[in-house]
Amino acid sequence: MRKNIVAGNWKMNKTLQEGTALAKELQAALTGKVINCDVIICSPFIHLASINEIVDGKSVKSGAQNCADKVSGAYTGEVSAAMVASTGAKYVILGHSERRAYYGETNAILKEKVKLALENNLTPIFCIGEVLAEREAGKQNEVVKKQITEGLFDLSAEDFGKIVLAYEPVWAIGTGKTATSAQAQEMHAFIRQTLVAKYGAAVANETSILYGGSCNKDNAKELFSNPDVDGGLIGGASLKVDAFLPIVEAF
Repeated sequence: MRKNIVAGNWKMNKTLQEGTALAKELQAALTGKVINCDVIICSPFIHLASINEIVDGKSVKSGAQNCADKVSGAYTGEVSAAMVASTGAKYVILGHSERRAYYGETNAILKEKVKLALENNLTPIFCIGEVLAEREAGKQNEVVKKQITEGLFDLSAEDFGKIVLAYEPVWAIGTGKTATSAQAQEMHAFIRQTLVAKYGAAVANETSILYGGSCNKDNAKELFSNPDVDGGLIGGASLKVDAFLPIVEAF
């Protein structure tokens, strides 16, 4: 059975002191509790080493929000996959819609990042999704398929089996528009069928596909009840334990 996952993406929030306090609070809240999903917190780079001393790696795991597409060298300000792994982090978010939109990350760049992440035993949480103009033009399937194909389909079936996908309906994040549970399921099912065509049903059915479109404590249970929605990539609601915990408990 594929894993259910709830991953918190803190984005550019929390000082080191605030972040470690939040990690301690979440770890305490989940210690000894029976939960039916993997819980991951993806913090800013400067938090990683400290947070990995706080989380137990069982009830709470940690990840980064990005890594470089180069091994090492004269790339001022960049953080390599090896550096991320050296902190004890096990996951890395790659291709988030904000990275694609604000920092010009292409599918070709992301392909390199995925390769380096896997070489350093990190599990990529690979983000895909369409913007409003693409959704309104009915091109959402075409866009998402291209992102998957160009970013991931050079991988062997064995390596693809180490990937987690996260679908972001970019058009429904901070726009006032809302993606319905049915729309989420429709796209997740399309993504899984795209994987079936490339890697076969066994690999596709083992791949966790997370929903990254304003998931919160009020809609998590409905979203997660869909057969192809295996959890969430959570933004703002991951910044407070009392908002994040109900999402974890929705499974």
